[in-house]
Amino acid sequence: MMRACPADFARLAGYLGFSCDDESWVKLRNPLTLAHWTMPVVELLMLVGAALALAYALRRVRRDPTGIAIWLASLVYAVATELPRHPPDIFAGTRLGVMLVHNVFSVDFVDGRLPLYIVALYPATITLAYDIVRATGVFERRGAVVGAICVGFVHGCVYGVFDHLGPQLRWWVWNTANPLNHPTLGCVPVSSWVSLAVVGPAAVAFLVHVLVGRRVAAGTPPGAVSLAWRTAVVSVLAPVLMGLFSLPTLLSAHHSATQYVVLGVEMAIFTFVAVPVLIQDWRITRRVGTQHPSSYVRVFGVLYLLTFTVLWLAALPDFAGAIDGVTGAGTPTGNLPCAAVCFVIAGYCVAGVSSLKPTTAPAPQEVLR
Repeated sequence: MMRACPADFARLAGYLGFSCDDESWVKLRNPLTLAHWTMPVVELLMLVGAALALAYALRRVRRDPTGIAIWLASLVYAVATELPRHPPDIFAGTRLGVMLVHNVFSVDFVDGRLPLYIVALYPATITLAYDIVRATGVFERRGAVVGAICVGFVHGCVYGVFDHLGPQLRWWVWNTANPLNHPTLGCVPVSSWVSLAVVGPAAVAFLVHVLVGRRVAAGTPPGAVSLAWRTAVVSVLAPVLMGLFSLPTLLSAHHSATQYVVLGVEMAIFTFVAVPVLIQDWRITRRVGTQHPSSYVRVFGVLYLLTFTVLWLAALPDFAGAIDGVTGAGTPTGNLPCAAVCFVIAGYCVAGVSSLKPTTAPAPQEVLR
């Protein structure tokens, strides 16, 4: 039976060029017939990233199952956080409402409302952020909390490069009538970015390091059964932690001044903790070598940035011609300065970690100056 289609969803779907009359749980389309030529490109990028992350995780699963725990937990996190925003017949009458509508892609789920590439996005990018932070030795020197904050910050930057481009190219459209989607940077809701791209991945990283990473660091990696229940616990608790830390944002949704303060404080904590820690620990690791070299960062990190360089360059002419944040094609634009800062930080992180040499000696617990 087809899911109901509330007015907001129908309106936004019409803007993207499709209707909500699809009754299939899985829908396949020809990628060459999608609404914009960039759509199969970003789709393929995320699927390749998720596949590479899984391949690298499986290759080292016996000696270091942290990667597979991150991958599986990120996959569950993607479903747990994305589904409430997409089947509007379930959530349209709640406080969440219809937050956004994705365009139709080559592979979609839930009556065409959840693209496969969005599910693949989280394992691809959270693995990238976690490997960047882990390679610098932050978790060993600073512990799970600071390490998780750094993962959230790095992931927010990696995600921001993507998040500020999608609406302009009709990958999705935000529901501007929903108060939860304000305030915004360009057309991007700050609350969504902070909660889903910063706080949530930080929660995943914290739980994985506490339940799996510490065992690996101690030389006693969990076996198959132990890894299974630990990963299940992470998968259940990560969305819960994200929800708890996002409560101030939800409660202040109808009070813009309060919400600005709440979001500003959250971002300040992540930024002012992560930036100096990442710089200091990278400098130490550059001298002594990394215990966790990452081929994934060197391969997918570079591929991700190169792909988005091409996509952003293709979008810039329309962005430059936009009037009041709307292009000539009628699509809203993101915030270019924010996207540029995210791109530079992500680029420095990928380049910095790619330049680290591996070491076979235990990482020294240096006193940081």
